[in-house]
Amino acid sequence: MLGLRGDALLSERPGHLTELARDAAAAASLLVAVGGDGTVNEVVNGIAGLDVELAVIPRGTGWDFVRTYGIPRKLEGAVEIALRGQTRELDLGKATYLGWDGAEAEALFANVASAGMSGAIAKRANETSKALGGKVSYAWATFAVFSRWRNDEVTVRVDGEEHRGRMHDVIVANGRYLGGGMKMLPEAEPDDGRFDILLIGDLTKRDLLLTLPKTYRGSHLPHPKATLLRGAAVEVESPEPLPVQLDGEQPGTTPVRFELVPRALRLRVPG
Repeated sequence: MLGLRGDALLSERPGHLTELARDAAAAASLLVAVGGDGTVNEVVNGIAGLDVELAVIPRGTGWDFVRTYGIPRKLEGAVEIALRGQTRELDLGKATYLGWDGAEAEALFANVASAGMSGAIAKRANETSKALGGKVSYAWATFAVFSRWRNDEVTVRVDGEEHRGRMHDVIVANGRYLGGGMKMLPEAEPDDGRFDILLIGDLTKRDLLLTLPKTYRGSHLPHPKATLLRGAAVEVESPEPLPVQLDGEQPGTTPVRFELVPRALRLRVPG
């Protein structure tokens, strides 16, 4: 394909790409993931820390991971980066949370994680048709979930410093984009050794209507009901379990701890 040659490995079930990527990394110097954010997430969980590079050919609906790096969505451009792009060493995040079976679970994320309403939004968006694209699907899910969401007191510790209050969301970002193009953390750098953390407070419906369009331009900050923090370790607790979201997937609930894993991924990006 356009000069890119190798073996094609196809996923047969959720989580299968993690196994395939881990096995392939033992014999290859470059893996090319063809898919969206969920595909990247599974591959990263298989190759983190290994001596292999990753290239991404974006497919699917969200494309949030590749936006931060300027990886083209067009096939020809993405293949060119896979063949001749430069290598950037990126941080990853590790989440320790409560799985749906009630047991403690652990997974990595490459782009953005969260605890709160965005976990429920991700679940709603994943359960509905994305025929109109990731942006429309996520925006529709946002309003559908927001209309029934009830905030609770949330305790957040960032590098040991405690923050407490009624919150809609705690967003822990390595990359800048989520939700099909929302530039939620416009200054996040994926190799600076810190997460960008956004605490979204007790929003009203008017707040959401006025602010949501600005998130696609990255012009929503500063905001009187949002707090931007930076740190390498984040803990989130609440009286009632909150849904946890990792790169658009929703594997469990709080309590959750997010830890930065420095320089654990080698990604091919534009020069």
